Order: sequence, then structure tokens, then C-alpha cells
Amino acid sequence: MTSKLDISFGYLFEDALIQEIKEIGVYKEFSTYDEIIGIGDYIKSMPLLIKGAIKILREDEHGDELVLYYLEKGDTCAMTLSCCMGQTKSEIRAVAETDIELIMVPKEKMAEWLGKYKTWQAYILQTYHNRMDELLKAVDTIAFLKMDERLFKYLKDKAMVTHDDVIHATHKNISEDLHTSRVVVSRLLKKLENEGKIKLFRNSIKVLEL
Repeated sequence: MTSKLDISFGYLFEDALIQEIKEIGVYKEFSTYDEIIGIGDYIKSMPLLIKGAIKILREDEHGDELVLYYLEKGDTCAMTLSCCMGQTKSEIRAVAETDIELIMVPKEKMAEWLGKYKTWQAYILQTYHNRMDELLKAVDTIAFLKMDERLFKYLKDKAMVTHDDVIHATHKNISEDLHTSRVVVSRLLKKLENEGKIKLFRNSIKVLEL
């Protein structure tokens, strides 16, 4: 039973569906940087994000990571849906970008609700569409943008999902997310500052152009 529950996250569900989510959903909280889903995990529940932001990453065979996209309030992860439906292991890592609150919905309910509630069906289809669009943008960013442009887009995206134009991240953290070196990130951050797009501080970065 979810006692601390508010699922009015911007998507309109039928009252009966909301009641079912309240009855069977499991409310959870995570702190910033907590791992929510690890690569290789079996997914038994689907997360519905009701507060905060989650970073979705892909990892190569050497353990190097790359940010694919972010989830915000009202979102769920299409890759999690696929793992739930196909009973396969997760191929992504989900990390709390901020303190978050979410509801875990048992995978057994996903297929049942697809046939039972039109708004759930629309929500799942829209989720797949949104995540596919974000994956295509991620591919375009890697393929067509120069590293300084990728870095600036990364900073703007991070500011938007956290609703804060001050980014609290080390140059090393950023380099890991972008799959590049810390030296390159430091050099390009200075370049962006000289262009008036950001302001560098000791332990933070302020985005001046959003």
C-alpha cells in the first residue's frame, strides 16, 4: 500500500487505474547518485517517477558509460518496459540525478492494464515514442555535434531536468557521462566560459544560456 502517494504527475489516468496503482504500487525514495537499476538486473517492477530526475546510462565492455537520456516527473523508462515484458536482463543503468520519489508497479499488471485501461495503453505508447525520440537525439548528438557542442547541450539538459542553472558536478563526472577525458572537458569548459555561455566556480558550473 502506498501511503505517501501523489500520482498527479501530469498524465491523466482513469480514476479506477489510479486506485489500482495506489493499492498495488510500492512507494520508494532514492537519494542523488543512488543506483536504481543496474546493468544485468532482472526487472520485476516498472518505475513511475513522481518527483525528481533519473539519468539513464549505457555501459561498454570496459565499464565506460555514456548518458542516453533523462527521465523526469511523469516518465518511465522504455528499456525497463522491454525488460519487464520480455523477462530479460537490464542493459542500462539508472541513477538518481536528484533526490527522487517513484512508484514501482509489478510487471504482471502491465499487460493486464494495456487491455483494461485506454489511458495506460496511450501512456505506454507515448513513453516508447518519447524515449525513441530521445535516443535518436542522443545518436545525432554523438554523430553530428562537435565535442564542445555536446558538452554545452549536456549542461543545458542537466540544468533543465534538475530545474537549476547551477550544475554541481566535477569535471571527472562530466567526462564519464560524455565518454571522454577529464582534460578535454576542462579545456572545453574554459572555452565555453570565454564564449559567455557558462560561468565556472570551484565546485559548480552556472549555465548562462538556456
